[in-house]
Amino acid sequence: MTPRILILCGALALALGVATGAFGAHGLKRLVAPDLLEVWRTAAHYQLIHGAGLLLIAALWPRLAPTPAAWAGGLMLAGLIVFSGSLYALVLTDLRALGAVTPIGGLLMIMSWLTLAWAACRSPCL
Repeated sequence: MTPRILILCGALALALGVATGAFGAHGLKRLVAPDLLEVWRTAAHYQLIHGAGLLLIAALWPRLAPTPAAWAGGLMLAGLIVFSGSLYALVLTDLRALGAVTPIGGLLMIMSWLTLAWAACRSPCL
């Protein structure tokens, strides 16, 4: 994971997060049950937060220990994809079993933030 890839992925995640949020608010409103619409909102919300998190890691990169920073970015991207992706798929397919995958994405997101903290602790520049 490099700063360039983090910026690219973060910007794309944010653009898609806005698009999926708008689609949920306008396109899905009449098509899915209110509980599934809330699931969609949660997916978009976490996607936006972690898209910004990817940009944060890229911005802090020069001041962080590089190996844990790379791991933090990779974990965050993986968590974003698994967490939000599983929730989007759950809403679109109504396969409730996909909800079992979602916590894995959440754990990856938590691990990414903890790894970012580790990258800061290991940094000689802070």
